[in-house]
Order: sequence, then structure tokens, then C-alpha cells
Amino acid sequence: MKNFIVKNGPGFLVCLVIAAIAQGIARLAPAVGAALFAIGLGIVCGNTFLNKPCFDAGTKFSERNLLEYSIVLTGATLLLGDILALGLPGLGFIACQMGLTILAAYWIGRKLGFGKKFSLLMGAGNAVCGSSAIATVSPVIKAESKDKGISITVVNVTGTFMILALPLITGLVYGHESLRSSAMIGGITQSIGQVIAAAQLVGGEVVQTATIFKIIRIVFIVLVALAFSRMSVEKNDGPLFERGAGAAAGKVKAGVPWFIVGFFIFAAANTLHLVPAPVGAAAKAVSQQFEIIALAAIGMRVKFRDLAAEGPKALLYGLSVGGCQILFALALIALFW
Repeated sequence: MKNFIVKNGPGFLVCLVIAAIAQGIARLAPAVGAALFAIGLGIVCGNTFLNKPCFDAGTKFSERNLLEYSIVLTGATLLLGDILALGLPGLGFIACQMGLTILAAYWIGRKLGFGKKFSLLMGAGNAVCGSSAIATVSPVIKAESKDKGISITVVNVTGTFMILALPLITGLVYGHESLRSSAMIGGITQSIGQVIAAAQLVGGEVVQTATIFKIIRIVFIVLVALAFSRMSVEKNDGPLFERGAGAAAGKVKAGVPWFIVGFFIFAAANTLHLVPAPVGAAAKAVSQQFEIIALAAIGMRVKFRDLAAEGPKALLYGLSVGGCQILFALALIALFW
């Protein structure tokens, strides 16, 4: 234990301090959210006065382990019965929107010259739940820290843009009608905090209903992770699906990652009212703190030279995927409602 603390303590404490500062700044700009500030501060600090080897072990621990714990605890705050609240049209809309988003993100990414893993991370982050989705599928496809950091940054920037853009679109197209506005905001916006922020700009019942749409997307992360585990991602020049690809990479043999199983078990327990309200509230608070600390760690491990090489193109990538998401949603909402 002493060796563990000595090895990981400095990096973890740095990430903890960055996370605390990010949350303090986020109170002044709640629409942006602490996640983006944590990553941004982590990138700045990790490339300047905190760019030291003694922090590497702790930032790696914070990045990997805390996000996994966060995913498990998030399950204790969800009710699987919420999936049924919007009926088959709601489920169909989310399934189609997510599928098209992942396909578009992968296709655009490959056309722009990005690798399979980065393109899939962008697809998961935009289609499901931003940082948490990227954290969930990263170990499934064995993504590198650099790809995780850049994809989370780009997805969060795209989500911040959506906070302002989607209320304008729903006002122009739907007159802020509750169901369709909620489907647009809850079906597109990247993180749950950004969903709530965008929905609050519309007001009324949109906040609650958009959150339900978002919960459905979060639950579907299990299916996305399973699908990603069957893909061949080690060779960028080969097909995405090959017979036996998952087994060859050692993913299928291992089954669903433990934290996805934990997420599902906790969500099922909460649905059966086996999780007391105080425990659920505590799980939500701890999960949020773990995620912010882990995002600070991811920022610390992203270097300016990587962003300089791929940043502008990556931002173009994110905005292109966001534009596709809006077009898909407009068409699917007209189809289902």
C-alpha cells in the first residue's frame, strides 16, 4: 500500500486539485461544464509546469481506474424502466440515431485520415454519452491515451456548440414543442450535463423528457460496447468486420468488461428498488467526482504536439459529425412522430 501511494499519489493529487479548480470555474460557466474545464486545465498543466515523469503513474491510474468505477456507480442512478417511458417510437428513434451517428463518424473519420480506433471513439462519444461512452469503449478496442484525450476534448467542444445550436433549431422547426424538442436535444447532445443545459434554455417539460431520451442512450452503451468488441481494429487498412476478429484480439474471450457488467447490475438493482435513495445520491455524487478527476488525468496525458498535429482536423471532424447528427435527427423525428 505504501508503494502504491508513493507511486500514484503525486499524479492523483494533481488531478484532484485540477478537478476541484475546474468545478469551481464551472460554477461561473455552468453551460460549459466542469468536464471541459478539467480536460483543458489538465492539458495546459501537463504541457507546462506539471510536465514531469513523477506524475505519470498517478495520472494513468486516475485515467483508467476512476472512469471504470464511475461507470459502475452511474448504474445505481438509473432506472431501466425509463426505457419504456417513450414507447417503441422513442426506442426506434434512439436506436436509428445512434446507429447512423456511429456510421457517419466512422466514415468521416476514415475519409479525413484518422485511424479505426479514433473514429470509433468519436462515434461512441457522439452517439451515446460523451466522455463516459469513450471511457467505456476505450478498453474494449484498446485505444491509446492520446486518442482518448483528443476524442473527449473534441466531443465536449461539439457538445458545447450543441447547447446553443439545438434550442435555436427546435425553436425554429418545432416551436419548442415538448416531445420533438426533447428528442432532438436528448438524442443528440453529448453529455448528460449538456443535455440538461440545452433543455433548460427551452424550459417546460423538455428538461425531464430530454433526460429520459438521454438515459436510453446511456443504457444502450452496453450494446455499443458488445458491437465494438466484434470489430477488427488493429489494422487500419483492413475491413472493420472479420470472422474471428474479436477472439483474435482477446476481447470476446474476456466477455463484456467488468465495469459494463457492474453498470448493468447496479441499474437493474435500482430498478428493483434495491438501492436506497441516499445510496443512489451518494453513488451519483462520487461517480461525478471520479469522472472529473479522470478527465483531468486524461488532459494531463495529452500533449500540445499531438493537438498541434491533429487538433484542427479533429475539430473539423467533430463539427462535421455534429452537423450529420442534426440532419439525422430532423429526418428521424419526422419519421417517428
